[in-house]
Amino acid sequence: MIKDNLHRIEQTLTGTNARLVTVTKTHPVEVLREAYEAGARLFGENRAQEMAAKQPELPTDVEWHLIGHLQTNKVKYIAPFVHTIQSIDSLKLLLEIEKQAAKSDRIIEGLLQFQIADEDTKTGLTLSEAEEILNSGEYRALRHVRLTGVMGVATNTTDEDQLRREFRQLRGYFDKLKSLYFADEPTFREVSMGMSSDYPLALREGSTLIRVGSAIFGAR
Repeated sequence: MIKDNLHRIEQTLTGTNARLVTVTKTHPVEVLREAYEAGARLFGENRAQEMAAKQPELPTDVEWHLIGHLQTNKVKYIAPFVHTIQSIDSLKLLLEIEKQAAKSDRIIEGLLQFQIADEDTKTGLTLSEAEEILNSGEYRALRHVRLTGVMGVATNTTDEDQLRREFRQLRGYFDKLKSLYFADEPTFREVSMGMSSDYPLALREGSTLIRVGSAIFGAR
């Protein structure tokens, strides 16, 4: 089942610039291995400690993405191996990632998470907060974090017009930051949006990373 679901979703990405982040949170290592055997290589976890526990149990070519809210005191658990932290929502967190990545002598990629949903429970930056970070001397001094794009979680709704508006808003934030701050940096290219229920819409609005769990593994 996992193999069939993965391949079906991968087929929907044909002809797009998007890649699949297989969301493995709360699933045991055996299930992750099954997804790996079926070809999954980008794994998304919500919690740093869960990711740190699973990472040694899987092959070294897995690209780990932290997609949930990350507290600064948890960065140290994943800094030695995490590829991308998709949920950067403060300068404080950026500075902690810099500090921990420097200890491991590596560069961690990151996405700025924006608040696009019409829900108080979802976190993220406003455009002005993001610009404040990018204009700061502390940001310009970073050597071990590379920002490669933006991320957002849309409202949990079946209203396609609302979802489309939110995805377009995030895409607009990406375009603005790209032109103002990253015009000469080809690595700034990711727009992470779209989950199991809404990823086809997100793809049409220019997503480059979709985060899909339940459509692969079934509802938990």
